Amino acid sequence: MEQAAKLVDRQRPMYMAVWRWHFYAGIFFAPFLIILALSGAVYLFKPQIESALYGHLYEVDKIGGKRLPLVELTERVKKQYPHYPIVSVTLEKEAKRTVKIGMMDKGEMVFAFVNPYTGKIQGTLRADENWTEIAKKIHSELLIGGTLANRFVELAACWGFVLLVTGLYLWWPRQSFSVFGTFWPRWRAKKRLAWRDWHAVTGIWMSGGILLLIVTGIPWTGIMGEAINQVATATNTGYPPFAFSFGPKPESKVTKEVAQDVPWATEQLPVPSVHGRNTTSLSIDDVYAIAEEKKVKKPFTISLPEGPKGVFTVATSKTKPWDNATLHIDQYSGRVLSDVRFSDYGALAKAITIGIAFHEGRLFGLANQLINLVFCLGLIVLAVSGWVMWRKRKPKGLGAPARVRDPQTVKTVWGGMIAAAIVMPLFALSLLFIWLFDRLIVPRVPKLREFLAA
Repeated sequence: MEQAAKLVDRQRPMYMAVWRWHFYAGIFFAPFLIILALSGAVYLFKPQIESALYGHLYEVDKIGGKRLPLVELTERVKKQYPHYPIVSVTLEKEAKRTVKIGMMDKGEMVFAFVNPYTGKIQGTLRADENWTEIAKKIHSELLIGGTLANRFVELAACWGFVLLVTGLYLWWPRQSFSVFGTFWPRWRAKKRLAWRDWHAVTGIWMSGGILLLIVTGIPWTGIMGEAINQVATATNTGYPPFAFSFGPKPESKVTKEVAQDVPWATEQLPVPSVHGRNTTSLSIDDVYAIAEEKKVKKPFTISLPEGPKGVFTVATSKTKPWDNATLHIDQYSGRVLSDVRFSDYGALAKAITIGIAFHEGRLFGLANQLINLVFCLGLIVLAVSGWVMWRKRKPKGLGAPARVRDPQTVKTVWGGMIAAAIVMPLFALSLLFIWLFDRLIVPRVPKLREFLAA
């Protein structure tokens, strides 16, 4: 017993140091993690929500016999909205679904939904007014949009990882082990102890799933996502080399800049240019026929060429990962210049594509959505219970755990943080800011030093 007590005393400086980092990460980033969890939970159920809200646009009243040519459908849209250039046409696999025709209005997407049997335009919907797209923008850009917001979301994800790791360290039993309070809450516990149990037990049961959500969301981030893309390209584990079978890699736009519904693995694929002498472009029905011939599975989107040297792009990313496809088609000859499928991806691109499908709840249907919803709710429980525990302490100032002065403990903890910073560049930048703030500002402001328990 005495030896166990001595061991706990030796471990206490490390425990306090980790708790301090855990506390600060929670205080500053838990509110943003709640926002990400709530918006992500909404976007998980995108199919069900959009069906309920926009069913009058998405579905026809009656399935007819023969479908009208896509050219006729687009002409009707052009006639109705002459000042909105058409940029894409999306076809769903269900017979009852309308054809979605994308248009541009002063740089913003507007979608017209057309009955493929009668040609009736059932209505329009602006992309920025779609509730699930609003949830997506909150999730990725905190609604305000722009690079800075995206970087802050990435930073919150990085600190979310730190919260999980430090939380697991704090949860680890150090004296006697008991299932209650470790793997199961003590139902009769009162006040702060009850909240502590719910915080710790939820953390141990949910940490793996929450970590999986964080990791599978990283490919969309501005810094780490771009780094992953560069690694995939450099190691030939992204899109395959034969994607450039049309000729040398062109110095032109990448696919995500000219097309919609593009899979992550081919977003950075350069778009070929055509130099044909023909002046007559293929019709949208010709391109649709090529997509059908190449067995591209619906739903897929046909993006129209940008100018006389542009290409048609057929892409699908909203299906199961193994149905991903990206085709670039010569707008004059109909020659398929590039055709990349999931089976052609490198190992890293395949793993990320599957991860993204899981993150969005598309990998295995409703069960996937419900599992991710549980993880989102678990993250909210962790953030709220942590906040309640903090308030129940009725702290003076911010109420942070006292700074640990033991040099070896400080070195060990900072070593771990720096190790994490090596793989998370934005996290590294935030650590540098914290270090400078701690060294240059805090010592010179007594009230701040007292407030931060420094």
